[in-house]
Amino acid sequence: MKIKTYILAGLVTWSLVGCSDDFLDVESMTESNTETFYKTESDAYRALVGCYAAWRETTSGGSLPIVMTSNMMSDECLAGGGMNDARNYTVIDQFDLSKAPSYLNLWENDWMRYYRAIYRCNELLARAGQINWVEGHNLEETYLGETHALRALCYFDMVRMFENIPLLTEPSDQDLPQADPDSVYALIFSDLKYAISHIPANAYPKSQASSNDGHVTRQGAAGILARAYLYYTGRFGHEPQWCSRQEVLDGLLDIINNAASYGFALIPQASSLWPAASSPAIEKEANLSYEDWLANSSYAGTGNAEVILAMKCNTTQDYNGNNDGNRWMISLGIRGIQNINCSPYGYGWGVCPVNPALVKAFGPGDQRKAASIIDIEGEGIYAKENFVEKCVGDQYEYTGYYVKKYCPMSTTDCVSLPLAWGAPGDAMTAQWQDVIVLRYADVLLMAAELGAPAAQDYFDQVRRRAYTQKDGTLSSYYVQLPATHENIMRERRLEFCFEGHRYFDLLRQGIDQAADAIAGTIEVLNGGQAATIDYQADLIKAKRGLCQIPNNQITLSSQLKQNAGW
Repeated sequence: MKIKTYILAGLVTWSLVGCSDDFLDVESMTESNTETFYKTESDAYRALVGCYAAWRETTSGGSLPIVMTSNMMSDECLAGGGMNDARNYTVIDQFDLSKAPSYLNLWENDWMRYYRAIYRCNELLARAGQINWVEGHNLEETYLGETHALRALCYFDMVRMFENIPLLTEPSDQDLPQADPDSVYALIFSDLKYAISHIPANAYPKSQASSNDGHVTRQGAAGILARAYLYYTGRFGHEPQWCSRQEVLDGLLDIINNAASYGFALIPQASSLWPAASSPAIEKEANLSYEDWLANSSYAGTGNAEVILAMKCNTTQDYNGNNDGNRWMISLGIRGIQNINCSPYGYGWGVCPVNPALVKAFGPGDQRKAASIIDIEGEGIYAKENFVEKCVGDQYEYTGYYVKKYCPMSTTDCVSLPLAWGAPGDAMTAQWQDVIVLRYADVLLMAAELGAPAAQDYFDQVRRRAYTQKDGTLSSYYVQLPATHENIMRERRLEFCFEGHRYFDLLRQGIDQAADAIAGTIEVLNGGQAATIDYQADLIKAKRGLCQIPNNQITLSSQLKQNAGW
């Protein structure tokens, strides 16, 4: 496998926190190389920062990050985009290469970015013995624990997307064959268990989130271990040999039973988790700042009590190699509203319009519907002057619904919010919203699914929050449901829509069940004209739900083979 790699991870300057001015304020190291660099704990920390930076580039690069990919491949979203756009997203959405046969490298940038991140993790782990670790600092266990966890996160994404991938555990660009998936999962479980056993429980306390948010904690690793366990068990029909159900459940119960001391809790309102869902229209003012906006919104803020792990983003991404923004968010914005006041919503490319079936799945009184989905007609946007012409007239697969959780934001005079704050880039590069990887609500529902003694209580906590109105009272529509597997999976669909989980939740219920859930006919408007989309279960089953391995990588390698159906 021939992959371009960047050897010295420490050359990257990146802030895990994003809003902090002094965190990771490091000097240039352009004179260093891998032979002279790995000497001090400071070197190790900077190399760790390089690992985080590379992990974030799997999203901030703006290609096909796993969140956007899984939105399309699930029953949550359609491909969307503009009438004159290429149909590469349609290939992904419908699992049908005939829609655009020339797209043989759909995920190539993502493939290379993941292996770049893996390379950096392998580099730090391989050279850890060269570092002069200071006795009593306990930094070796923390930093290496985080590095193992980051490598596991990268491989977990890769193996779920492609399944048949080369496994590199050393800093090498060897042309390796695709590994047995079990070998990849063995490393994932081993890495996560290493992180859990080595990162101190209080390494990055929530009380100091303003300076340490974004690190993988012991609790974050335990939550991802549970996610990997549930996926593997469902996908392959048996328990992994490297981890037991009780071990996974114990890790989740540690988080729940010690939530108060760890600083974790459910945010009272679902909408407060998402900037666009918690913001009123934003008037453009001369002194508008992030703090001004935050004070006038109900947003719980970055690093809030519900977030256990997030991929940190900020407004300083540019076109000169700084990849620290949420680059893919612009894709999800409402198409054609550059000069139409839809504040707080900002413009974008109209990718991932929401499947109306998901909208209908929310029951009356469920606050998550308005927190997650922009209802164009229901929110009065459809009636705005020029909206039909500019948006509907150019939107491919218009459904009347857009993703709110990750929608770009703008002021009432149509200025992208980050630019109103003074961001140096543009609306594509300056999106600052963190990518939420793991929430406390997920820990509660996974523990319930694994049969925790208090499963019903954990399930009820998540559902009650969903029906808690803005005045703090419980909606009369709330009805307690038993914490059965079916009900838990239904709640996961509603609770985590557009967060990158639904597709893999479907796959772990079996490829036939997943394909049947996605298959069907959807009525849309293409350029304002009625059309239908036919999702065929057979196309999904033929590919086993897996992604296309980039053809260029197959050509460069002497050993890679394409996944079936592609």
